[in-house]
Amino acid sequence: MPVTAKLSRRFYEKFGDEIANELVDWFNMVDGTYRSDLRELNEQNFSRFDATVERRFAEQDARIERRFAALDAKTDQRIADVRAEMQTGFARLEAAIKVAVADVDVRMTKRLFGFWVAQAATTVGLIFGILKLLQA
Repeated sequence: MPVTAKLSRRFYEKFGDEIANELVDWFNMVDGTYRSDLRELNEQNFSRFDATVERRFAEQDARIERRFAALDAKTDQRIADVRAEMQTGFARLEAAIKVAVADVDVRMTKRLFGFWVAQAATTVGLIFGILKLLQA
């Protein structure tokens, strides 16, 4: 909103209306020019500020993206390490189970062999006992 310059009535009387009005118009023109220059300067400053803010946001976004990429890589590496450890552990567990099963198989075979030998001896003894009873 422009401010109109006013001069005292005495100034008008001393220099006349034409010169005083011309001086008032000149003051208003200078004021308008300064306002226009100030507005233009403010717009330029805001444009520079806006560009700086945009650049900083872009830099921050890039920094965040790099950190997330590094975190993803680190997480993937840790997951791969855990998987390798688990595979090693499962392989050891599988080998231990195979050894245990083989040991159980050997013991079971020995026991079953002993059971069948004892069973066969009992059956042979029973048959001989029945045959003796039948001959007597």
